[in-house]
Amino acid sequence: MSEAEGAGGGGAKEQDRFLPIANIGRIMRRAVPDNGKIAKDAKDSVQECVSEFISFITSEASDKCMKEKRKTINGDDLIWSLGTLGFEEYVEPLKLYLKLYRETEGDTKGSKSSDQNGKKELNGEPGSSFDSMYDGGGR
Repeated sequence: MSEAEGAGGGGAKEQDRFLPIANIGRIMRRAVPDNGKIAKDAKDSVQECVSEFISFITSEASDKCMKEKRKTINGDDLIWSLGTLGFEEYVEPLKLYLKLYRETEGDTKGSKSSDQNGKKELNGEPGSSFDSMYDGGGR
């Protein structure tokens, strides 16, 4: 068993614990000049860190939901956990993003239980709307 498999996942396979490396690489490339390169070990490190961060935030949100006797974690719970865990500077921008997302998707309850087949992107490209709040447009 590799170190990645044994660390905290109860024996879960690495591909089950981590986001796909291709997605990590695509996101990282957005911050690097066109002629820049990203080493495999850099992608691997970011992949592990991002997955751990997601688990950290989700665990806090899950604890909140259990205390409130709810089974579904929603975006508001995740934003709450970010503030609770010391990431306050992200709370207001993410509240705005979530509000825009819900308006675009027609979701007013905080969780999506209806048909999700007709999803729309906020700005034509996944993740671009959050960027556009800061730079005036998509990438």
